Amino acid sequence: MFTIAMIGQKGGGGKTTTGTGLSAVEAVRADLAALVIDLDPQANAANWKDRREADNPAVVAAPASRLRPTLEAARQHGAQFVVIDTPAKSDSAALDAARVADLVLIPVWPQIYHLETLPAMKDLLRIAGDVPAYVVLNALPPQATRQADEAKSMIAEIYGLPACPVHLCDRTIYADAPALGKGPQEVDPYGKAADELARLYTFVIQHSKGIPHG
Repeated sequence: MFTIAMIGQKGGGGKTTTGTGLSAVEAVRADLAALVIDLDPQANAANWKDRREADNPAVVAAPASRLRPTLEAARQHGAQFVVIDTPAKSDSAALDAARVADLVLIPVWPQIYHLETLPAMKDLLRIAGDVPAYVVLNALPPQATRQADEAKSMIAEIYGLPACPVHLCDRTIYADAPALGKGPQEVDPYGKAADELARLYTFVIQHSKGIPHG
């Protein structure tokens, strides 16, 4: 069972959208039994599931105190790809999620208010045992290829955290698809958002062992 924790101190960074996009379509396309564990009291992932017709992925809302038992139940029921969606401004939930994860993703916008939370995230990861982690830049202008490369280098140099080579752009479909209980790839399978999430999944799954690449 491969487990990803989506963490970040700033709300609106894209944790839920990225997490459901990875699990809703990319893991399912690879014929994996996917699960989202929603630790956020706002229950955005759980609400997304309520609007969704497809059974896979499953979504379970749980308090952070029940994370380990929820993961064990998922393992016993054959879950293969698990995304843990954590609330903003909750170091305890983020720490619990990072401790049990195989990989941590930190979605942030390329804005100072988001970037200045990264030192705290680095400290949290150290306490969690230095689990592999990557910052995922989100909501970049679609044409800002050079700026994206510069931002990724800056994150590594200034904040000491590796940036994921795949970034997500500012596209309306990332906001529209969740309202339908879908991932962007299901709304537009051949669109640019679908390509971004497919490449992100490919990058993520390279950190797993024995999980299909699709």
